[in-house]
Amino acid sequence: MNRPFEVDPSEYTFKDRWLPYRDGSVHYLDEGQGQTVLLLHGNPTWSYLYRNVIKELRDTCRCIALDYPGFGMSKAPSRYGFTPAEHSDVLADFIQRLELKNVVLVVQDWGGPIGLNYAVRHRENLRGIVMMNTWAWPADPFKKLFSLLMGGRPLGYWLQTQRNFFARVIVPFGIYHSEKVTEVLRKAYTDPFPTPESRIPTWIFPLQIRKAGSWLAEIESKLPLLSDLPAQILWGTKDRGFPPADVAKWQGYLKQQETELLRDASHFVQEDRPDRVAASVRRVLERTSGK
Repeated sequence: MNRPFEVDPSEYTFKDRWLPYRDGSVHYLDEGQGQTVLLLHGNPTWSYLYRNVIKELRDTCRCIALDYPGFGMSKAPSRYGFTPAEHSDVLADFIQRLELKNVVLVVQDWGGPIGLNYAVRHRENLRGIVMMNTWAWPADPFKKLFSLLMGGRPLGYWLQTQRNFFARVIVPFGIYHSEKVTEVLRKAYTDPFPTPESRIPTWIFPLQIRKAGSWLAEIESKLPLLSDLPAQILWGTKDRGFPPADVAKWQGYLKQQETELLRDASHFVQEDRPDRVAASVRRVLERTSGK
């Protein structure tokens, strides 16, 4: 298949792969060999987010990063609603069809609930997890307000579909090191959404912060099943949307965690500190060697 948009080959130096999904397709990267590391993005990002992490890790492990339908280079199937529950179903299908075993999950933003919905149902297939600025429980008042503004009508819908607000504004705002916000980076996150219709998935996610409350509550109820899972919590402290209280909550659920607070990173830790993301993956593999 051909790429639906161009991306700087010096930044995104990978072979494209596609897996059919109903009448659509899931685009993904599969780089390196060894232990499987599965990298999950959020809104409005895609596998590009992990490019520098993959470059650091592909000589020592197998790095797989997929784009959810409607994001990056994936094509959504007919009657796809772009909800996190549907994306998690795609993830489970993807893992099964690629026969991925003993996986290290790396999650951030909506990648947290999407990945953890799989994790609490398939604990036996997980080697460990790296958590970055995410959640997996019903929204607090701040996140509900954010959802009302960014996922509501008419303002949120207009901002996302007409202004491509998440890709144009939220991504740069969520990167602490402003010098990294180059024109190349801006294009990599805005180009996947060239039309108002193509931007609807970026509006569904903030809407779902409120609408997916029962789904998130179900995941939270099962988080104790992961209490023995080796975990690295890597947190960008400059992220206003995910305060230290969220770190403490994760520490309560993940009893086998080690935590690193990054005072020079914001929401998109993968952009600010890809070196520490790679180091956290290596630490999980070190802690679970022989398993």
